[in-house]
Amino acid sequence: MAQSEDMLGDDDYPAYTMGRAAEIVGASQDFLRRLDEAKLFTPFRSAGGHRRYSRYQLRLAVRAREMVDQGTALESACRIIILEDQLEEALELNRKLQGGE
Repeated sequence: MAQSEDMLGDDDYPAYTMGRAAEIVGASQDFLRRLDEAKLFTPFRSAGGHRRYSRYQLRLAVRAREMVDQGTALESACRIIILEDQLEEALELNRKLQGGE
């Protein structure tokens, strides 16, 4: 597989500019900046200092936007998402350790 094909299939590859990411998420660029400030994720910075987002980060942003739209405070939504992801990782590790892959 060529290097560009590897990057396109990588959920962590920072392929999206802030403007495109905001469009995909259905939120403002300020909302994405606030997610960074709340430490939900840290976008990659290009050589010019521009934020770039991965598909994984966009999925987190969509989850946060949905929770905020339902009335959850942004900081609380970010903390909930972080804890949910940590729990899922721990459960997956537990399944692997118990041989239930």
